Amino acid sequence: MQELLNIITIFYFNTALSCAMMIGKLKSLRAASDLGLLAHFVAETPAILAQEDDSMALDTTGVKLQDRPIAQVREEVVDQLIMNYSHGVISEQAFERRLDIATNSDDHLLLAEQVADLSLLPDAKYRAMWAQNFNTSTAQQHHNEHATDVAPGERERLLSILSSDERSGPWRVPQQLTIINALSSVELDFSEAVFEHKQITLHTANWLGSISILVPEHVAVISDVNNFAASSSNDVGSAGPGNTKTHYIRVEGYSVLGSLSISIKRSLKERFTDFAKSVRTAMGLK
Repeated sequence: MQELLNIITIFYFNTALSCAMMIGKLKSLRAASDLGLLAHFVAETPAILAQEDDSMALDTTGVKLQDRPIAQVREEVVDQLIMNYSHGVISEQAFERRLDIATNSDDHLLLAEQVADLSLLPDAKYRAMWAQNFNTSTAQQHHNEHATDVAPGERERLLSILSSDERSGPWRVPQQLTIINALSSVELDFSEAVFEHKQITLHTANWLGSISILVPEHVAVISDVNNFAASSSNDVGSAGPGNTKTHYIRVEGYSVLGSLSISIKRSLKERFTDFAKSVRTAMGLK
């Protein structure tokens, strides 16, 4: 009997099925005294696996789940969570609880647990809405990505004197942007910006002014600004746990009697939640 128990435990662990199913199976096995019944449980396990594969978004065939890139697994889990929440399959509380785990955990099996009981898979309409909300223009993303020189058309200047300037929404980000700020307020919001280059350089000349830089979670920011009786803060940094940075912004220059702040506008979890609610609205749910 113990050998059969070991077989079923190892099988369920290696195939990354839900802990609830494994625990239920083991309880039944331990309560059984008929070896024929025990053998039947082991024999039916592949059929159970095939049935669960049909209902799970996570592909458990091929490469073992634990050996797949964690970012890929997380993306599939988030997709299925949003899909099921937007169709009213799970409550808002359950969605937020599972999404919190999905965006913070690096445990493959724990991620798989969050969608083990969900059956709806992302469809074409969902993919189209996802692309509209999360994909910036990638047609020219790798254009000049490895170039050492900056083309004349990729240099821009923002001059603000006794003024208030803001760039937000889907604005195009040049490869190099020079900010000259005197007694003014400048805000650069990159949360919906269109990046055509992987690496961006911001040159700042800040006199008695304030510069605020807001970025999404996938953008890293390195600050190398010289301060003279000024304040500077960078809450983003160049890396983060569980995150893959796709673009990099380098801020350099100087600030005299001014302030520079760099922060994340919306976390990835907040963006996922807002997107899920928009899909629910599209499905006619509130």
